[in-house]
Amino acid sequence: MDDEPEHAVGSEASQIGPESGSETIVRCAERDGWRVPTVCGPPPDGDQILGDLVFKLRDVPVSRLEEGDFGAVLNHDELDAALVYCAERRCEADHVTCPGCRMRAKQLGHHSIQDFIADHAEIRLTREVAVINGSGSSKRTFADMDAFTQGWSGRETWYLARRVLRKLRHGLPKTGQNINPLAGVGETPAIILVEPQLADNIGMVARAMGNFGLDDLRLVAPRDGWPNEKARVAAAGANFIIDAGSSHGAVTNAVGDLQWVCATTARQRHLRKPVMTPQQAAEEMSRRIASGQRCGVLFGRESSGLSSDELAEADALVMIPVDSRFASLNLAQAVLLMGYAFMLTTDRYSLGRVTSLEKPISEGLKIGKDVPATKAELVGLFEHLEAALDDAEFFAPQHRRPSVVKNLRTMLTRMTLTSQEVRTWRGIVATLRRGSAKGS
Repeated sequence: MDDEPEHAVGSEASQIGPESGSETIVRCAERDGWRVPTVCGPPPDGDQILGDLVFKLRDVPVSRLEEGDFGAVLNHDELDAALVYCAERRCEADHVTCPGCRMRAKQLGHHSIQDFIADHAEIRLTREVAVINGSGSSKRTFADMDAFTQGWSGRETWYLARRVLRKLRHGLPKTGQNINPLAGVGETPAIILVEPQLADNIGMVARAMGNFGLDDLRLVAPRDGWPNEKARVAAAGANFIIDAGSSHGAVTNAVGDLQWVCATTARQRHLRKPVMTPQQAAEEMSRRIASGQRCGVLFGRESSGLSSDELAEADALVMIPVDSRFASLNLAQAVLLMGYAFMLTTDRYSLGRVTSLEKPISEGLKIGKDVPATKAELVGLFEHLEAALDDAEFFAPQHRRPSVVKNLRTMLTRMTLTSQEVRTWRGIVATLRRGSAKGS
């Protein structure tokens, strides 16, 4: 870099980290004219940049973390302290940053893609054999436009550190809930969001997926980059879906391992493809999955949906029954409806929540531990009530008695009384008879 960064330092390393436990583990060093946080690394490389270690650990299995097999000369507690330093962004107070981190982009003044371009003389896109010229002096290279739009601002290294820290401490990449997958890999359709614009919407989609047992979330060129902490906040407990989500540069990459894909749209398109309701699409996917195929559902951008070219890659179109005057659904609503339709094709759902205190229930009348009354119990109630009504001369004139008795028995039978309810009714009748006898 031609200009010296604002927080450049000499080459001598020093201890940083104001919190107890971190100052002996995270050290400040100079790399390429920048102050960077480092931790002890294996020989012969020596110290390594903290952000690089975090990025390396994001996919390391829990067992290797617990055993200390993660390519750093740190024990469990030391790694925990180093991750806390990054997760809590203590680097801001120490004026250190890691290359590739969004905090570095912030220090460089890259608040938008236009700022990034202006700060560079040349940005080369190798696959597309294209060059973007700016007014700065440095040069950068990206694979293609997708990689550029996703990578110019850097990654949220502190967010990755939080994920690794959860694995290290709890052994599971899940927050707040210990949820095992409802089905095996490929046994539910993948949910593919094409260029989602808001991280909050991705989080709400994850929540809707969690409601209906879907856990394969795939993103195509998310506008705000990936991973994104806002998505985790909006997921409201479905963070395990966010943590396992994957990001892809193009639709073709996201659907590459699938055999059948349907795409949602609210607009009529001039494409010669099957048009299905969510129920029909769910039944088709359930049938194909049962035969060993993998399926997915494409969802478009919040503002404009899927393009005709993207729809052309799908095997079928899905149109949700709506009021034709107000047909647009938000992203999470559309995913929720598709998830609901698919779950109804399986036997894996429950009615409401099931916990250690709340047992599964089924459709129909819920009577708890009670049981439906027997016919003998019902007849006993009928006769008891009819005798009390006879005493009160309710059936006068007497020729009306048979028809009134029939109507009363029909009404009480329709109530589908339990044994306990029959006993309650007989207690009421007996009490009324005693009161009537006292009054006379």
